[in-house]
Amino acid sequence: MSVDLRLGSLADTTAFGARLAALVEAGDVVTLEGALGAGKTSIARGLLAALGLEGEAPSPTFAIVQPYAPPETRLPVLHVDLYRLDDPAELDELGLNDAGYDSLLIVEWPDRAGDDAWPDALRLTLATEPDGARRLTWIVPAAWERRWPFR
Repeated sequence: MSVDLRLGSLADTTAFGARLAALVEAGDVVTLEGALGAGKTSIARGLLAALGLEGEAPSPTFAIVQPYAPPETRLPVLHVDLYRLDDPAELDELGLNDAGYDSLLIVEWPDRAGDDAWPDALRLTLATEPDGARRLTWIVPAAWERRWPFR
């Protein structure tokens, strides 16, 4: 299923991320796609804040993987930014497959991991509208359909 939603402001984008916090479970993967500045990290920050993270989450662009664990967040989270990966083979070095069993993975720039990465992920794509708003499009896999409230 693929539908879209208009996010008129940064606050709307962050609030959407916060709404995701009520839906995510350990073992889930949420991918965030879109151009630089489209709002990927804003959704991730809203999600992390709603999971209990105090303060603003740093962008994991340079660290590539930013881990969070209880009590900092209500469940283990790996916020991943694959922008700097040059080859999908580099993904193996990050150890995300094993960590994904008991953690929520939030993955920015998932296309850098190759087409077959995370087939059961909730796929969110952001695009900037001419007026500066964001258009959020999602693809909901079967594993998410029972809990996905946006129709």
